[in-house]
Amino acid sequence: MDCADIAFVVAKFSDAQTHGETALCLDKVVFAYPDVPRVLNEITLRIQPGERLGVIGPNGAGKTTLFLTICGVLRPNSGGVRLFGKAVIPGKFRPEVGLVFQNPNDQLFSPSVWDDVAFGVENLGYGEAEVAERVSQTLTELGILEYRDRPPHHLSGGQKRMVAIAGVLAMQPQLILYDEPSANLDLRSRRRLIEFLNQSPQTLLIASHDLELILELCDRVVLLDQGAIIADGPPIEIMGDRPLMEAHGLEKPSALLSHPPG
Repeated sequence: MDCADIAFVVAKFSDAQTHGETALCLDKVVFAYPDVPRVLNEITLRIQPGERLGVIGPNGAGKTTLFLTICGVLRPNSGGVRLFGKAVIPGKFRPEVGLVFQNPNDQLFSPSVWDDVAFGVENLGYGEAEVAERVSQTLTELGILEYRDRPPHHLSGGQKRMVAIAGVLAMQPQLILYDEPSANLDLRSRRRLIEFLNQSPQTLLIASHDLELILELCDRVVLLDQGAIIADGPPIEIMGDRPLMEAHGLEKPSALLSHPPG
């Protein structure tokens, strides 16, 4: 079944996620920067609602470009992206998807943490009471309510990352793209994030070099290298294959060192 067929089926339901239809469909997506040909090389991928997909690969594999294409920041040279049955139109805001950037400084700009987390919710058109409730709940769940009045540029790198995550979570998207979510987090914050994401009802795509985090959170992994999907399957099977991992610039996670490949 190709993306057009999937879209036809999804259109018969008012809520694709509720009815278990495809959350995300990429059909032979190609993207190239002017000086770098084929950063994404005919990516075909389908994600079901509620899946937690880990995206792994060496630096320069195309992970961040893939995420920017999924949420419509970048326009593919060819191929199509569909989100819950509807085509993603580059430059058009889709509240169903949220992106947590790799660098939180690209995401934080308001004078206080509270204002930053509230910004997206306010722009969705919610009233003051709903905005306050969502912001307070999200900051509390992430354990960072104490930062509410602090300027984001006064925070550490790990604290900024948690605030950036909160800003996306407060908008309550159905699908969230996390680009290196555990970078710069101390052990306590990393553990809190893992516990939070384990309880998350959203469909998750997580790109990370933190392979232990991928093992804990994801039920499926794709290995990306040179813009192509090299492998797609259960995390233990993919990441437990030492020759495969080493061939693509990665190491077998320490948690799987005693686990045979496959």
